Amino acid sequence: MNIIEAMTLRRSVRNFNGESLSPALRAELAQTASETTSPFGGSVTIRMKDFDLKNGYKPSTYGMIRGAETYFLMGIGSDEASALSAGFRFEQVVLKACMLGLGTCWIGGTFKGSSFDSGQTWPDGESLKIVCPVGTEAKSVRDKLLRAAFGSTRRKPFDTLFFSGDFSTPVSADNRFHHALEMLRLAPSSTNSQPWRAVTDGHHVHFYCADKGPFAVLDTGIALCHFYETLRYENRRGSFAKLTDSPAPPAGLRYLVSYTEE
Repeated sequence: MNIIEAMTLRRSVRNFNGESLSPALRAELAQTASETTSPFGGSVTIRMKDFDLKNGYKPSTYGMIRGAETYFLMGIGSDEASALSAGFRFEQVVLKACMLGLGTCWIGGTFKGSSFDSGQTWPDGESLKIVCPVGTEAKSVRDKLLRAAFGSTRRKPFDTLFFSGDFSTPVSADNRFHHALEMLRLAPSSTNSQPWRAVTDGHHVHFYCADKGPFAVLDTGIALCHFYETLRYENRRGSFAKLTDSPAPPAGLRYLVSYTEE
């Protein structure tokens, strides 16, 4: 499976078979997590933690997750750069897990005092904001119902998210960034809110975020990972930076960053 296939096939998994990860899989995931990068800076720490399910111990995931023994934990700083980097970096791990045949599920919340945060000390300014189970999926009707309830089976139409030149003209099928934006559209987000918007302008793509809850910027970081990894798979190069001449957004959106292709 290549990374484009992983973006297409990845979905949130909440029901796992309870089996431990093999040492080889664990090592590959740990290596991927340690090698993730982000152009946005900030402060992010990614760790793995195991729970002894065989002795009846259950982590505090509010009843959402069943049968997962291993979780990723993510400490994140409180600034915008950290939120963008958290989404951008950890989605690299999620896509790698999918390529290895494993399931995952982003879970955001306040975990202070939980079984996840127990025994953890985070760098100054960071707190535990994301946990993610990883393991082999145990398929069930329950998972299908949960995906439907969280809206993960639905995506907004392409032409309501991505525009050319301004916010009134949808991106055409022959636009140089069309495929990368379509892969961005498939990115996961909190309650499937899809807070991201983009405007293409020649070799530039300007990215915006709707204010849709505390994880909107992090969700946009996840989407930017899909965008960037698609272009990288196509052997195209570019960089992210804030520009002073990005199109002014309509009410309810704010500008985050632009991508410029070399």
